Amino acid sequence: MTQTVISTAEIVKNQRALERRRWLVVLFFLAVSLTGLVFDIATGPSMLPVGEVVKSLLGLDGADAMSHVIVHDLRLPMALMALVVGAALGVGGAEIQTLLNNPMASPYTLGLAAAAGLGASLVIAFGSFGLPETLAVPAGAFVMTMLASGILFLFASARRFNSAVLVLVGIAMLFLFQSFLSLIQFIAAPEVSQQILFWLFGSLTKATWESLTVTAAVTAVCVTLLSRDLWKLTALRLGEERAAGLGINLQRLRIKTLVLVAVMTATAISFVGIIGFIGLVAPHVARMLLGEDQRFFLPGAMLAGAAFLSVASVLSKTIIPGALFPVGIVTSFVGVPFFFWIVLSKR
Repeated sequence: MTQTVISTAEIVKNQRALERRRWLVVLFFLAVSLTGLVFDIATGPSMLPVGEVVKSLLGLDGADAMSHVIVHDLRLPMALMALVVGAALGVGGAEIQTLLNNPMASPYTLGLAAAAGLGASLVIAFGSFGLPETLAVPAGAFVMTMLASGILFLFASARRFNSAVLVLVGIAMLFLFQSFLSLIQFIAAPEVSQQILFWLFGSLTKATWESLTVTAAVTAVCVTLLSRDLWKLTALRLGEERAAGLGINLQRLRIKTLVLVAVMTATAISFVGIIGFIGLVAPHVARMLLGEDQRFFLPGAMLAGAAFLSVASVLSKTIIPGALFPVGIVTSFVGVPFFFWIVLSKR
């Protein structure tokens, strides 16, 4: 009896120690994200001292007036948008991988990013229907992404649903939308085709306080609603049969998760363009360091995605001094080798 009590106490002690280590990892991701935010604001065509940026952000005495304008009016919206979009894509990839039990699943591989590109290119090539282009392009991307999501919802709600089938449907839509996108670029005028290409690269320079507010609000609401199903999503990793045996309505969980992920990622992508690999790499990093427990995995993937895109934004402004690379190119250059390392190390 005494040995059993001691063993139980030891198990509880080890579990508490494991949870503390996991929270330290989450705090590490948070620290990297905040550091990336400061350096993202400091870098640009005119470099700012890090100390000056911190003074301006905290409203401390002695901050230069010109630096204050550059920080708050020009760079802060883009830097915050990097964190918000990275968080949205990280959470989206994490929950889709959990839902489909497929490490290759992400908003990009399910065709949602390609759908956004098609919607934006249609508006750029054929007109904004009387709306300002700054509003019409994100709206077109959002509508087409939700249309693609609707197709996924139909398959997810089918009685004979199979996770592999949904992945195959997503890949088929990816190639279909990319084919239409190539056709539009082929028939469009050269300057229009170049404008479409720039949007597809993904860029944070499109960020404004208005678009940041919308993206942050949608992401916060979706993450909050996803957080209500943390134990259900954790149980799903034990297998669909065991999750159903615990009384979980799998079809309802699938639809709810897909809807929230689709709305969140569609909103993020529609404002900044296509940014790949974050929804694929960030969940893998979080899973390696934090495990499958959604209490830690969800915030870990969110902060890993935010840190990844924030660091990529810094790199996009420092590769060539004075030049600004589209951040989508940088995430691909960084993400591909990193992803290969994950694949090879995990076999």
